[in-house]
Amino acid sequence: MASSCADGDHEEYQYLNLVRRVIENGESRDDRTGTGTLSIFAPPSLRFSLRDGTFPLLTTKKIFMKGIAEELLWFIRGDTDAKVLDAKGVKIWNGNGSKEFLETRGLGHREEGDLGPVYGFQWRHFGTEYVDCKTDYAGQGLDQLQECIRKIVETPTDRRIILSAWNPAAIPLMALPPCHMMCQFYVHITPNASSKNRLSCLMYQRSADLGLGIPFNIASYALLTHLVAQVTNTEAHELIIQLGDAHVYKNHVAALEKQLERHPKPFPKLRFKKELKCLRDLERLKYSAKEAESDFIVEGYQSHEVIPMKMSV
Repeated sequence: MASSCADGDHEEYQYLNLVRRVIENGESRDDRTGTGTLSIFAPPSLRFSLRDGTFPLLTTKKIFMKGIAEELLWFIRGDTDAKVLDAKGVKIWNGNGSKEFLETRGLGHREEGDLGPVYGFQWRHFGTEYVDCKTDYAGQGLDQLQECIRKIVETPTDRRIILSAWNPAAIPLMALPPCHMMCQFYVHITPNASSKNRLSCLMYQRSADLGLGIPFNIASYALLTHLVAQVTNTEAHELIIQLGDAHVYKNHVAALEKQLERHPKPFPKLRFKKELKCLRDLERLKYSAKEAESDFIVEGYQSHEVIPMKMSV
């Protein structure tokens, strides 16, 4: 069953109202891609409930769930090869992994698809010297994701349960510096010993493409929080997202104005088909739109049709 909501109270309106504010009042700015944006800085945070399996997959346009799931599992495995995603039909990194783009970053010596020490590498091997996307880094560097899991279980009131993709020393080696830079987990301690502790996540994003990126990022960090809750025996509680440069690409304005005319539908629920006990279990997860082939299911997702938008590279 999908979660119910009263019209106007739906949490998706936080996103829609932000998009409207940026289109109407954003500062016109040049940007790295040459497309041009409308931008505001540090808008109020977005907050999404994750209680009872709620999954904030936006509904005012159809979201590419396979892309969200496969990319997050790719991060969790520490992978940096865009061709791995491409082989699964997820092409979101192809532009930044092309030989032409790598050459613009001074990384033309890399093979096509080798993105350098991006998100997953920092999550699982922070501080290790990056060689290429084919090297086996098992056991090397600081495994930040494993440390977060350990702290949530062993020291749940720790104020340092942080997962960071931002490594200044490694940025020149990355095809694209991380936009969603870091997140912090917070464990709400329940006084009743028979009840599970609750897990919230705060994510900071320095650069926020509201048309294409943010719907993806909301769902990705919601899924990450649900996954971490599973392996730490906690209950997913809330996702909070704080944005830095929140922008709309000028070539997305017409598409987003169409989206703003739509009314949200209830968010779906997330259901896991098997028990997850450790990080290794997360590394082995499979996702498919075919329920029989997937380890977790998005139930009750209803959405408006897709609204095409061009990705600026």
